[in-house]
Amino acid sequence: MNRRRFVTLAAAAPLSAALPLSGLVRDAWAQQRTYTPHPGQWRTYDVTTQVEILFPAGATRIWLPLPSVNSDYQKSLDNKWNAPGAQTRVVEDGKYGAKMLVVEFPAGAAKPAVELVSRVSTQDRAVDWSKKTVANKEDPAKLKLWLQPTELIPTDGIVRKTAEAAVRGKHGDRDKAQALYDWVVVNSHREPKTRGCGVGDIKAMLESGNLGGKCADINALFVGLARSVGVPARDLYGVRLAPSAFGYKALSGNSANITRAQHCRAEVYLADYGWVAMDPADVTKVMREETSEWIKSSSNPLVAPVKQALFGAWEGNWFAYNVAHDVVLPGAKGPKLGFLMYPNAETEKERLDSLDPINFKYTISARAV
Repeated sequence: MNRRRFVTLAAAAPLSAALPLSGLVRDAWAQQRTYTPHPGQWRTYDVTTQVEILFPAGATRIWLPLPSVNSDYQKSLDNKWNAPGAQTRVVEDGKYGAKMLVVEFPAGAAKPAVELVSRVSTQDRAVDWSKKTVANKEDPAKLKLWLQPTELIPTDGIVRKTAEAAVRGKHGDRDKAQALYDWVVVNSHREPKTRGCGVGDIKAMLESGNLGGKCADINALFVGLARSVGVPARDLYGVRLAPSAFGYKALSGNSANITRAQHCRAEVYLADYGWVAMDPADVTKVMREETSEWIKSSSNPLVAPVKQALFGAWEGNWFAYNVAHDVVLPGAKGPKLGFLMYPNAETEKERLDSLDPINFKYTISARAV
């Protein structure tokens, strides 16, 4: 190196170190990031949900989702609860197998409250694209369930029209899934102002042309598009448990308080691979929330590893409650739910707002076992 140039660069170093990072420097740093979930290490958590009804009025009912998924990436192990003065029972949805704890307090109960502790084990999940083998092929009759429409996820009209345009020229199920995944990442965006995880009304999204939302909107859009062109797909509704092992704050949960860490994921069934993990919504979350600036391109070095990985993989710092839609709460006066991912409760007067854990007082935390 030219000695004069070396001295000049060395003299400039302290000044540059004191300056804020430019976008170019941040991108250079981002190139060092990886996101490569890999199965192999199971982690076990106790997830504690505590609910207190602050203003009881007459008889009170509480419905809490229970982990109901057992697979190669999750083991739903045990549930224990304490609800003094209440009648409790576990109910299972007949269509999707979703389980919930139903807690019923009589009129006059002074402080209706329940504590639920659910134990789950999770691991990272990733498909090996080099191996076209399926250990346990799904029964074709059962797969039909994952092609059916739901109230919020129709598979005809504008949904099918949109999907057919996105997969034009694609023939295999994997190529169709990739085309739809890419289409959702490009055309949707995370909208931080959306309440909770969103509603998941994909027809309304497409008709309005506003594809902003959160995970229950964006992943439902992916699932509906896939179903409409014959690729079985489903949503999984759960909660983030812990920080990301890869340093992404947008993909992390704070174990001490995961009350607002609900997240739904998606998966598709591919003939050569079985059920495969998908999460286009988390790609859009990294783009919108990982930095103070909205990253508009999925090829950005901070986003690209996540986009590549989440077509076929996801990280095990999350667990699923269930895969249910159009959920009827036993004994409820209020309407059915599009999905079951939050605590729910009713007094004689009203259905409480599950997205308001301060006034409908509940907390959720996780502890590594």
